Amino acid sequence: MPRSAGASKHPKTTSGGVVRALPFVGDDVDLVLALRAGHPGAPGALFERHAVHVQRVLARVLGPDPELGDLLHDVFLRALGGIRRLEDPAALCGWLTSIAVFTARGCIRRRRARRWLRFLSAEQIPDREAPVASPEQMDALRRTYEILDRLPANERIAFALRVIDGMELTEVAQACGVSLATIKRRLSRAQESFVAMARREPALAEWVEGGAR
Repeated sequence: MPRSAGASKHPKTTSGGVVRALPFVGDDVDLVLALRAGHPGAPGALFERHAVHVQRVLARVLGPDPELGDLLHDVFLRALGGIRRLEDPAALCGWLTSIAVFTARGCIRRRRARRWLRFLSAEQIPDREAPVASPEQMDALRRTYEILDRLPANERIAFALRVIDGMELTEVAQACGVSLATIKRRLSRAQESFVAMARREPALAEWVEGGAR
């Protein structure tokens, strides 16, 4: 028997005659099936379930950025448009991570092509996990992304996902669509470059020296 695509896609009529779509229920496999079947509640469920993760990936790669909201929207538009190309519905979260990485890489390259960089004030840095930080921490964060802006896009992404977001190497490789060996090479180059530049930044020097021991 084929697996059900979450809740029924047929609307429910209330006692007052108002027609409402049934909410989606189910795991990620059910969610993918529901999206493919056109369940009216599935797109909203996709965003509600995975938006925080996708936003975190974008924020770790790009740092303080006023376009995070627009980029988050772009990721989910791409996901909805390509949901039928997802080979393994159980890998939905990892697939969304890959789309987020692809979207962030495109953003970095577009900005470099027009030689434009933007940094925000400390108060505007989006970080759900650390809403309150000291001025020193905020300065260190800004300096970190100023250095990352000087790295090649692929090395920056590898560094951000592994060192800043704490992903496993295999997860980083999967998100970037490359082999584990390739990610290790990119990460090694990124770490070497980052440490060399960070040692010249007072806000980062002590942290780098402590981690380099």
